[in-house]
Amino acid sequence: MTEANPRISKAVIPAAGLGTRFLPATKATPKEMLPVVDKPAIQYVVEEAAAAGLDDLLMITGRNKRPLEDHFDRNHELESALEKKGDGSKLAKVQESSDLATIHYVRQGDPKGLGHAVLCAAPHVGNEPFAVLLGDDLIDPRDPLLQRMVEIQEQHGGSVIALMEVAPEQIHLYGCAAVESTEHGDVVKVTGLVEKPDPADAPSNYAIIGRYVLAPQIFDVLRKTEPGRGGEIQLTDALQQLAADEKVGGPVHGVVFKGRRYDTGDRGDYLRAIVRLACEREDLGPDFRTWLRSFVAEEM
Repeated sequence: MTEANPRISKAVIPAAGLGTRFLPATKATPKEMLPVVDKPAIQYVVEEAAAAGLDDLLMITGRNKRPLEDHFDRNHELESALEKKGDGSKLAKVQESSDLATIHYVRQGDPKGLGHAVLCAAPHVGNEPFAVLLGDDLIDPRDPLLQRMVEIQEQHGGSVIALMEVAPEQIHLYGCAAVESTEHGDVVKVTGLVEKPDPADAPSNYAIIGRYVLAPQIFDVLRKTEPGRGGEIQLTDALQQLAADEKVGGPVHGVVFKGRRYDTGDRGDYLRAIVRLACEREDLGPDFRTWLRSFVAEEM
């Protein structure tokens, strides 16, 4: 770590999406508050940032997102009721979410895409590198992806994105990276990026997943980035400019992730994530796995 590459302490969590894939559940409830077993999805993301030492968080929110703020705030009436009942276990769970990190909030206003959401963080972040965590991707805490990304950024400067190999026929669902190998087996240098390419035009099968560590120069690029795919300001387009010219904001590296990832942005994957995490819980897993085996046997 050098003066040019200061320690990262801030993270941005875009949470302004409408969650249309989960209607009608998300008509009045933010998609980030949908439970994954017994915690809202957004809490897993905040826990990941805090575990990586990023304790200054900014959530980019929008209309009808007030439950996010309430969840991470203190609920004195509930805490008092649990304390009077002597239910220390539930009290600890309730207090846990409000003690994870210092969380700030700003509204995006207009839904102009991920790039625009990140740009909303510029006044808070200032001139220092920062992380971006998307709430649809839950990374298992046993696979410390974000810590590794922070480490690479501190070594090389610039920006770092999380990559995952996917089947070629699935690459059109993701941003895609053209890469070169480095001396680190799990790290590549990114030479180009394209948002949701046709499989025939994809430069690789390395897909961008929802973790970024970004140089502050990304803000200047985003301010000049025209709307791209879907009429939105794409973060991938801005990162492409950084990858094409290191003089703008340093190199762009990718950390190739091969660990456990739970995609909660899709209804089917959301259900699979709940099953996987429930099966691994010490308090729920044994009984749930027994029931699941019986259920599958009966259905088959």
